[in-house]
This record gives sequence, C-alpha cells and structure tokens, in this order.
Amino acid sequence: MAQMFYNYTIFVFFSLLIMHTLAYPKKLDANKPCKRFVLYYHDILYDGTNAANATSATVTNHTMLGNFEHGMLVVFDDPVTKDHHLLSPPVARAQGFYFYDTKTEYNAWFSYTLIFNSTEHKGTINIMGADLMGEKTRDFSVVGGTGDFFMTRGIVTIRTDNVQGFFYFRLEMDIKLYECY
Repeated sequence: MAQMFYNYTIFVFFSLLIMHTLAYPKKLDANKPCKRFVLYYHDILYDGTNAANATSATVTNHTMLGNFEHGMLVVFDDPVTKDHHLLSPPVARAQGFYFYDTKTEYNAWFSYTLIFNSTEHKGTINIMGADLMGEKTRDFSVVGGTGDFFMTRGIVTIRTDNVQGFFYFRLEMDIKLYECY
C-alpha cells in the first residue's frame, strides 16, 4: 500500500511539473531584458551656499592622502527624470550614498534606491556598484526591488552625461531588468 501511495505521489508531482512547464514556458533570455528604460539622475552637492537647491551633502570630507577626494562620503536624495532637464517633473527619487574610494584617480562606490511613485510605476529598485569614472560606461547591479519591480534583477549602465564644476553632475541610467515578476 505504501509503495502504491509513493508511486501515485511521484506521478502527480511530475504531472504537475509538466503542466506548469507547458503553461508557463517563460525562459530568461540574457540577451533580452523584460523591462528597459533610460532615466537621468541629477546630483547637486551642497557647497555651503546652495541649501535651497542642494540634493546631496558630504558627511565626511576627503583626506589629505591624495587629490581625488579619497574618503569623502556623500548622502543624497536626488531627482530622477525621463529627460536631460533638471527641472522636468521627476519620475523617481534616488536615495542613498556614494563615497570616493581611490587615492590615485576619481572612483566611487554607489548604493542607492530608486523610489517610484507615479502613475507609470510604483515601487523601488535597489542598485549598487563601483563607479569607475575614467570609463565611458559603468555597470551597476540591480539587486532587488518592490512593487512593480518586486524581486527584480538586472544591470544599470551608467554614463556621465554632464558635469558642471564640482557641485553638479547628471548620469544617464540605462536600466535593463532581466527578472521581472
């Protein structure tokens, strides 16, 4: 009797597995993201005089170990737009931090969350990675999300789109999500 129950259980399990595979044949295609969009991240660093416009501030200043802001930590709450214009309505906020981590060149490490609250998207995307500023493009990892981006994974390709002095920069974020639920 136990052997018959065991055989029946195995039969049911494999039948359900086959039906699920036929009903949901979705495969992850590493060459084709399930969602893709381009957004622009705007950062205005507080310079001691621009408190009304600043979207980021240094928490620690750089050390005297080099000329590349080594050790400077910046916390930000930056607007994210669909186009290049800082004054366009934001579609998200980027909240997190970056710090300069190299003494011999400008490099930083980013960790932030894109927070969406619009008619188009609701939820968050969590992003982190090394910003090797000497490179034309850099890839950050998408390590999760909530809402419309629940448990998402992917890559954000960053390109420096504009720099004005030391206190403003704009990054183009080409967001490619490969796991969408």
